[in-house]
Amino acid sequence: MSVGRQADYLQHIRQAAEEACSFVAELSREDFLQDRRTQRAVVMSLIVIGEAATQLMDRYPEFVAAHAAVPWRSMRGMRNRIAHGYFDINLNIVWETVRTALPDLLAQLPRE
Repeated sequence: MSVGRQADYLQHIRQAAEEACSFVAELSREDFLQDRRTQRAVVMSLIVIGEAATQLMDRYPEFVAAHAAVPWRSMRGMRNRIAHGYFDINLNIVWETVRTALPDLLAQLPRE
């Protein structure tokens, strides 16, 4: 596998996380819970993050192991929960993820 795809997957994670954070930047939790368009945009961003993390885990296990502090499994797990239980998405968890976990992820995501 080429290192170029590895960089692409990292960029997909970074871009989707930045976009999700920007979607809710000016919203309160209550606003978010009432805004279906923003909910769907954030959920789609989480799916992209999880799918890119899955690709990295499957195709570049050495890279993932070298960056063990990054929550690769959690990203994949969130994607799977959304994709396989779409009608049962807990929007409070989505809110907490985008407000706390994604900024932390952006800070620890490797630039390689």
